[in-house]
Amino acid sequence: MISDLSVPLVLASSSASRAAILKAAGLAFSAVPARIDETALIESLLAEGARPRDIAEALAEAKTLKVAASAPADAIVLGADQLLVCEGRILEKPAGRAEAETHLAFLSGKRHELVGGVTAARGGRIVWRHVETARLTMRSMDARFIADYLDQAGADVFASVGAYHLEGLGPHLMSRIEGDFYSILGLPLLAVLDFLRTQGALRA
Repeated sequence: MISDLSVPLVLASSSASRAAILKAAGLAFSAVPARIDETALIESLLAEGARPRDIAEALAEAKTLKVAASAPADAIVLGADQLLVCEGRILEKPAGRAEAETHLAFLSGKRHELVGGVTAARGGRIVWRHVETARLTMRSMDARFIADYLDQAGADVFASVGAYHLEGLGPHLMSRIEGDFYSILGLPLLAVLDFLRTQGALRA
C-alpha cells in the first residue's frame, strides 16, 4: 500500500489531533509524549528576542530530540508544536475554563496567527525542519456566546491553543481562515508526507 512505511515512525506527542491526522493518512506509528517545560523555553527564547517561527521550531526540536534519545536507531521521530500570536502576544494552551474564556474574549473580533513548527530526527539528530503559518480571524463574540461555546465544546479544547478545534465546533468562532487545514490542526501533513518520501520511508 502507498501508506506502508519502510521504517518505524514515532510521533513525539500526546496530541490526539496529531495522532488522528497520521492515522487517517494510513500511517502506522507509535506515539510517545515528549515532556518538556514549554513555558520556560518560550520565556527564555523571548528574552533572547527570538521570532515566533523560531520559537515554534525550537519547541518542536526539543520534543523531537527528547523522544529520539530513546527511540529505535532506525526510526524517524516527528515532533511538532504550535504558537498562537495575536497583537504581539503569545497565547499558550489555556490552563482551564477561566483562562479559555479570557483567551477567547481577547481574540474576539481579531486576526491572529498560528505558527506551527515540525522537525524530524533520524539516528538521534535533526534531519528536517519545517514551519507553516496560518491566519485566522475570529468573529466578535460576547461573554454569553463564549460561555455557551465552552459548555458545548467541553474540556478537550483546553488542550489546544486558542481553545478551539476546527474539526469540531471551532468554525462557529471564525469569520475567515487562511492557511493549510492540517497545519491548523497541529501537523502539516502534506509537508510530512513529502519528507517521508524523500527519506525513502514512503513510496514516491
